[in-house]
Amino acid sequence: MITDKIEKNKFLLIAGPCAIEGREISFKIAEKLVNITSKLSIPLVFKGSYRKANRTRIDSFTGIGDEKALKILRDIGNHFDIPIITDIHSADEAKMVAEFVDLIQIPAFLARQTDILVSAAKTDKIINIKKGQFMSADSMKYAVDKVVESGNNKVMITERGTQFGYNDLIVDFRGISELKKLAPTILDVTHSVQKPNQTSGVTGGNPEYIESLARAGIVNGVDGIFIETHTNPSKAKSDGANMLDINKLENLINNLLSIREATSKL
Repeated sequence: MITDKIEKNKFLLIAGPCAIEGREISFKIAEKLVNITSKLSIPLVFKGSYRKANRTRIDSFTGIGDEKALKILRDIGNHFDIPIITDIHSADEAKMVAEFVDLIQIPAFLARQTDILVSAAKTDKIINIKKGQFMSADSMKYAVDKVVESGNNKVMITERGTQFGYNDLIVDFRGISELKKLAPTILDVTHSVQKPNQTSGVTGGNPEYIESLARAGIVNGVDGIFIETHTNPSKAKSDGANMLDINKLENLINNLLSIREATSKL
């Protein structure tokens, strides 16, 4: 399990662009992430969606082609010698995607879908289940059980905010303690600052709160931080409104490491 390799006072970083937009930009982001995490001795999992199946508008960017994007992800993993994660959207994608990546992610909106969880489990990959915006921390037990009872105990959970009204999300940090009883727990600090269901059909966000959430997550003992990042979030083809500018990442990680070191002594 990748979380078993985390050194004392450190945490896992899952990071990358929302979607694979092309080879050059994906490699550029990966290189920056590898340089930062190598310098700070942080274990890294590179994240990129090979396809975006959940878009509000029909004209929104969904991807550059499944096989093309998956090959880019595989090449990044091989070139930088780092594990790769991407999400699946249906049960029949699991086996195909497993040939290209090291971890499989279950999107939040699909966290209750039994056939997807079971098919992912049967790949024997590490499975990261994102908690549904509509789910309590306690109810994630059943999602984890579906994977474990399918013969795969390599499960992580990612908190990514709970729906609060129609256009906002909130992170209830009481839930972190409950989630950690079930599996290693990651905090997604970029999707948690989303402003979904905007009238324009394009999700908004408040990236200025990313560090506040990340700091709170570290204080509450999360095993990892999930961050979508880009060299130019304003030009990103998906979820740019809630991404972190990659040039701000090293400073953020340094701050989080200082907090982790301080709180580990309590």
